[in-house]
Amino acid sequence: MKTLLICQHDEPLNRIGAARWLASFSELVGVVEIHEPAERQWRRVRRELRRVGPLRFLDVLAYRVFQRLMLGAEERAWEARELARLCAAYPALSPDVPVLETSSANSVEVADLIRQRAPDVVLARCKSLLRKELFELPARGTFVLHPGICPEYRNAHGCFWALAADDLTKVGATLLQVDSGVDTGPVYGYFGYAYDEVAESPFVIQSRVVFENLDAIAQSLLAVAEGRAARFDTSSRPSGTWGQPWLTAYLRWKHRARRRRRESAIAAVP
Repeated sequence: MKTLLICQHDEPLNRIGAARWLASFSELVGVVEIHEPAERQWRRVRRELRRVGPLRFLDVLAYRVFQRLMLGAEERAWEARELARLCAAYPALSPDVPVLETSSANSVEVADLIRQRAPDVVLARCKSLLRKELFELPARGTFVLHPGICPEYRNAHGCFWALAADDLTKVGATLLQVDSGVDTGPVYGYFGYAYDEVAESPFVIQSRVVFENLDAIAQSLLAVAEGRAARFDTSSRPSGTWGQPWLTAYLRWKHRARRRRRESAIAAVP
């Protein structure tokens, strides 16, 4: 199986860890690193502002500040440990693997690379929605590992919103094929782990639902490439799109989680 990875340049777990993992069980024929210009990031901010309104957007900003000041150091330390684990588990890429740096996942250069390298599967670990003329280029399709259970928790931060909604059985990752919608394509796998909602941050949880399951995800991608993968039927399930985390939702979730932990500890006392 030939694969190609599209990822953000500033996300080392994907740029380094996921790339090494792909190369360990497939022929990795290219890596696309996206260096987003500031204007695209501002467009994303404006889109979220229109979606939730100015008052709720303050809640979004408050979470970003809280995350940076209160969670950032611990998250960076975890990320460094996880990257070291992945680098120990999977060898470095061959220098023959081409790396394309671009400002957009939908650039002409990306399409040209996919045509030239002809991967069976493209794995998109990026923030941008891909255009149809690009995601249809690979022989077996383009896939995402969405940090959320689809179709209930589509779009951004699915794990966070499942936890915020107290929907604890819907915290996981979804392997799905990209189509013209937002995380609406065919589903080929669900993956999770025994997360700790008290101790772990949303970033750690949404990362671990993917990186704790790389062996199983590899088997699913191989099944896709060989044409023997079965799709999950999601037609009767509710579907929802979500956005950026809110500080108020985070604080309510953590309060419930700590209360559950205390009640469980009390119930366990003979």
